[in-house]
Amino acid sequence: MWWIKFYRNGQPFRESSHSVNYADAERLLKRRQGEIVTGKFAGLAPERITFRELAQEVVNDYRNNGRSSLAHVERRLKLHLLSAFAAIRAADFSTSHVRRYIATRREAGASNAEINRELAIVKRAFRLAAQCDPPGVARVPHIPMLEEDNVRTGFLEHEPYRRLRNELPIYLRLLLVIGYHVGCRKGELLEIEWPQMDLGVRRIRLEPGTTKNKEGRTLPIFGEMYEWLKMERDIRDAQFPQCQRVFHRNGKPIRDFRKAWVEACKRAELDGLMFHDLRRTAVRNMVRAGIPEKIAMQISGHKTRSVFDRYNIVSDRDLDLATDRMERYLTGLTGTILGTVPDFSERAEPENVRNLLQ
Repeated sequence: MWWIKFYRNGQPFRESSHSVNYADAERLLKRRQGEIVTGKFAGLAPERITFRELAQEVVNDYRNNGRSSLAHVERRLKLHLLSAFAAIRAADFSTSHVRRYIATRREAGASNAEINRELAIVKRAFRLAAQCDPPGVARVPHIPMLEEDNVRTGFLEHEPYRRLRNELPIYLRLLLVIGYHVGCRKGELLEIEWPQMDLGVRRIRLEPGTTKNKEGRTLPIFGEMYEWLKMERDIRDAQFPQCQRVFHRNGKPIRDFRKAWVEACKRAELDGLMFHDLRRTAVRNMVRAGIPEKIAMQISGHKTRSVFDRYNIVSDRDLDLATDRMERYLTGLTGTILGTVPDFSERAEPENVRNLLQ
């Protein structure tokens, strides 16, 4: 087995070429000398680190920052990523490994969205290592992502909303009411406590750190929100005085309600409706009501205009309303009844045609 020896700033380094071929060792030596000249050589430690070690740093990062998705990361690592990449050295990791992984996961029936969430962990692992001082990896490989067709267009009109509200279990009805009116994310709503509610001035305060972008904001209480909140507070004061959460089940915080939601949607003939669809519903309702878009974005918690515009979906009802308004507007301009078609056949006189066009 051939070994090479080289120097950086007077410090000697010895490394195995893992080959009995002299030419392989010579090529490795020249590569190392080139990395030293260009400043890309980070030492031999990054050459020995494996993906398993990189993955553990991702877990530590999620745990240290209190990320709620830690359980999902650990599950994806255990079930899929470590079995595929654990023993591969970071220095040897390449796009070809990723492409083979994608092919394997597709054969197993995984969707593009699932695969992308898994590859995002791989990306995060290499970026965290590259940000260390000294860097834990010499390079960050290109990790291609798959196209996703996950843009949803669902929304909830008012009558189906009332139908769903009556079908949901009692402990979920207030959650639907608030989500339908202000379009908050599910995770933001479930964390709200009674001290954040000010029914006197009809405001809900979302504290900094409890929202997706970590910024606090204030929500208005309008429509039937006030009566539902007042009723829920009276029930809480009488039966669960120690419970601080606004949304709870028998005094205990709500964690997961997917099964109850799906069953209620089926009974209300709203199969496929997701709680997140309330978000785009609230955005569209606020725009319809004439609320300035900047204020609507602050209420719903959208920071980027592109996502807000994607949620502001135009429905057939919106198009009918636009048609009606334009017909009334154009009728006022021309003083004629729209819908009558002038005679532009060959029998019409040219002068008459000119008059009609004017």
